[in-house]
Amino acid sequence: MSVQYPSRPWRLLAAAALAGALVGCNILPEARTYDLYRLPPSAVADAGEPPVDWALRITRPAHNDLLGTASIAVLPEGHRLSVYEGARWTSPVPILWRDHLLEAFQNDGRVRQLSTDADMLRADLELGGVLRAFQTEYRDGAPHVVIRLDAQLVDLAGRRLHAGRRFEVIEPTRSAEVPAVVEAFGRAGDRLAAALIDWTLREGAAAH
Repeated sequence: MSVQYPSRPWRLLAAAALAGALVGCNILPEARTYDLYRLPPSAVADAGEPPVDWALRITRPAHNDLLGTASIAVLPEGHRLSVYEGARWTSPVPILWRDHLLEAFQNDGRVRQLSTDADMLRADLELGGVLRAFQTEYRDGAPHVVIRLDAQLVDLAGRRLHAGRRFEVIEPTRSAEVPAVVEAFGRAGDRLAAALIDWTLREGAAAH
C-alpha cells in the first residue's frame, strides 16, 4: 500500500496559513515600558576637615518586599501602599540608597577609605541597618517624601554592634508629578545622609 504525500506547494501554503494564524493570535502579552528615574546627584558639601584614619564599608540596608524592588512607592491614603504607574527607579531601592549614601560620604571628604558590600574590601566599621520607609505619603492632602532608616554601625574587628539610631526625614514635594517627587527624594536623601555622616563620624571616633 502506498501513501500519498501532499505536493510541496500545498505544504508551503499550509505553513504560511499557520504562521498567519499565530501572528493574529498574539499569544505573548505586550511588554510594559517605564520611565526610569535616578536619584539626583548628592549635593552634600565638602566638610573641609582632615580625614579620619579608619575605613568604612557601606552596605545595602535590610528592607521589606516592596522596598526591595525598583518601584517608586506611594501611600495615597491611610495604610494603602501603592506605586507610581509607568515609573521606576534605575536600581532596586536598597542599592539606590547605598550608592547615594556612598556619594554623600565621598563629597563630605572626612572618610576617605570607603567601600561597599559590592566590593567587600577590608574595613574597620560597617554602616548598614533597616530601611523602614522610602516612599511618598500624602499628609493633609499634600505629598511628602518620607525616608526612615534604623542605622547600625558595626565594629568589624569585634563583630559587634557599636551603635544604632533611627533617622527620619520628611520632605514636601513641589507637586504631585513624578519628576517633582524624585527631586524631593534627592533633597530628603541629602538631609538624611548629612545627619548620618555626622553621627557616623562621632561614633567612629568613639570606636577608635
